[in-house]
Amino acid sequence: MSSGTRPAGTGRLVTGVAWALLLLGLWLWGREVTEGPGGSSAPTHGDIAAVGRPLGVALPPAHAPLAPAEPRRVEVPSLGIAAPIVARGLDGTGAIDPPPFSMPHTVGWFGAGTQPGAAGAALLVGHVDTDTRPAVFYGLSAARPGAKVRVTRTDGTVAEFTVDDVQVFPREDFDATRVYGRREPGRAELRLITCGGTFDRTDGTYSANVVVSAYLTGAGTTATGT
Repeated sequence: MSSGTRPAGTGRLVTGVAWALLLLGLWLWGREVTEGPGGSSAPTHGDIAAVGRPLGVALPPAHAPLAPAEPRRVEVPSLGIAAPIVARGLDGTGAIDPPPFSMPHTVGWFGAGTQPGAAGAALLVGHVDTDTRPAVFYGLSAARPGAKVRVTRTDGTVAEFTVDDVQVFPREDFDATRVYGRREPGRAELRLITCGGTFDRTDGTYSANVVVSAYLTGAGTTATGT
C-alpha cells in the first residue's frame, strides 16, 4: 500500500492489508516467500471459530505444480468473484503496492513472488470496499473449504485451486510465516488476502485481515487457448 495521501472519495484506506503486506516486505529479507513450513495445513492461528476448516470436510488430492505462467484473471464462482489480475511490486515502504482505488474490482498479484499454479505460495490481494460500494474481495470471508478458485494464466491454462481454510488474523496476532509460507512442500498454493474485522473511522484502519488459503487440485485450458 502506498504511504501517500489518498485522494478524497476514491475508497477507504485499507490499512489492515497495508500493514499485513508491509510485514511481507520485511519477511522477504529473511526467507524466500515460496518456502513455507511443511506439515499439516490445519490452521494454528487466526479466528478459526468464525471460519477455519470444519471437521469432516473431505478435500481432493493436490495436483502436480504447473510450469510458471503469469496470471490474468481470477474467479471464485461460489462468491460471484470474477476479476482481472495485475502484477504489483513493492512500494517505497516495502509493502506490496495494491491496485489503485480507481480500480476497486481488480486484483493485485505479487509479481516478484510465485506465479499461481507453480510450486510455492502465490499471493493475490484486493480491496474489500470503497467509500461508496463493495470492492472485489468484499465477500471473501464467506469462502468455505472445498470452494473452487480458478486462475486463468497467460499460457492458456486455467489453474484450479480448492480452498483449504479461511482465517481471520487480528493485527496483534498476525503470523507472517503462516500466511505467506507454503503449507506443504511441493504443493502449488494460493493466498487471497483482504481486510477484515472492524473498521475504525477515526484512524482509517481495519482490525484484521481475512486470508483464504487454497492449493492446486486441477488444470485445464481456456476455450480459446489464449
